[in-house]
Amino acid sequence: MDDESWALSPNARKPLPELIEDKIRALITNGTFRAGDRLPTEPELAQKMAVARSSLRTALQRLQLQGVVEVMRGRGWYVRSTDVAERDEPLLFDRRVSDSDLLEVRIALETTAASLAALRASQGELDDIAKLAKLHQAASVNDKDELLRTDEDFHGAVVRASHNELLDQLYRSLVPQLRSYRRNSYSSAEVHVRSANDHNQVSWFLKRRDEAGARAAMTTHLLGLYNDLATQTGMPVEERAGLTNYALEDEPSWQQNR
Repeated sequence: MDDESWALSPNARKPLPELIEDKIRALITNGTFRAGDRLPTEPELAQKMAVARSSLRTALQRLQLQGVVEVMRGRGWYVRSTDVAERDEPLLFDRRVSDSDLLEVRIALETTAASLAALRASQGELDDIAKLAKLHQAASVNDKDELLRTDEDFHGAVVRASHNELLDQLYRSLVPQLRSYRRNSYSSAEVHVRSANDHNQVSWFLKRRDEAGARAAMTTHLLGLYNDLATQTGMPVEERAGLTNYALEDEPSWQQNR
């Protein structure tokens, strides 16, 4: 394909991820890609379309929710179906819900997923989660896109390791809605250090098949983000999610027992 074939159709009324989604649909409709075909890698697609990988990934995740494409771990993105007729928004909630509402639901989903992952994850999945925690820790504090990508990769891997397809679908519905806030939340090196330590804590409990520990570590991690947002928006303390009983000690167990 020549470079012009990858050009996005301008539309000021649509956000960039939706324009990317439209282009991929068009490439499937015109027969460039057929069911079972492997798409170019994310870096290749982003370069061909001249877009950021974060926007590209949002578009791919939207198509994944609709069953058009699928990701195969370690192999990349594949066309799952050529039925690419534009569908209604696959999310299960109104776009006008607040970030705090989204985070409260995310806490419920991910803490459950962490518990299940401790019981169900394969050793390979646990090893991958540990590697993703290290990649997030190594990300440059000055590169918010990389921080966001490595953060989403880690959380997505934990949810997939729960081996609950509905949890995974619900989680992937939430992620794009929180992306803008999450990216801006990396406001300092301290925030990144806290996030990286929390990821390592979750991974430590998962590798030990500690269901309660993994759930508590994930709760503590997400409550940090939730409480930061609640403070910013002026939410009264008495109205915040009552999950503090799950909080862990200040010094992570993975550091205490090394």
